[in-house]
Amino acid sequence: MSPGTRRVLLVVLGVVALGIGGWAYFAPEAWYGSFPGFGLRWLPVLGPYNQHLSSDVGALYLGFAVLTLLAAGRAADTALVRATGAAWLVFNVFHTAYHLRHLDMHSATDNLLNAVSSGVFLLISAALLLPLRRGSAARG
Repeated sequence: MSPGTRRVLLVVLGVVALGIGGWAYFAPEAWYGSFPGFGLRWLPVLGPYNQHLSSDVGALYLGFAVLTLLAAGRAADTALVRATGAAWLVFNVFHTAYHLRHLDMHSATDNLLNAVSSGVFLLISAALLLPLRRGSAARG
């Protein structure tokens, strides 16, 4: 994988994390009531709103956004990129597994969208563990 490809993947993860994190932290009730947006509401079926938990999720995503966007700026730094990818991979494996175990909570369309989006982020995370192509670091 090239540093440019790494950078794109990291920016995608970082921007998504920044959006989710900012929304969940600064408007936790609105986030809880209308995540992921676009007229969909995936969180209310999981239980009652909890401001502390919602704000903590926002803070977690904001922390991931900082790490991920810093790594995007140093995409040729294999150790940093792999550590970032590993952290995301741990989160995304457990996050995806949770949703796959609870398919009864949502409609078929919501389940499909949830599984696809979770799966995409899991694959992006795993891709960040791939080595640089030979000679790519010098072109960084």
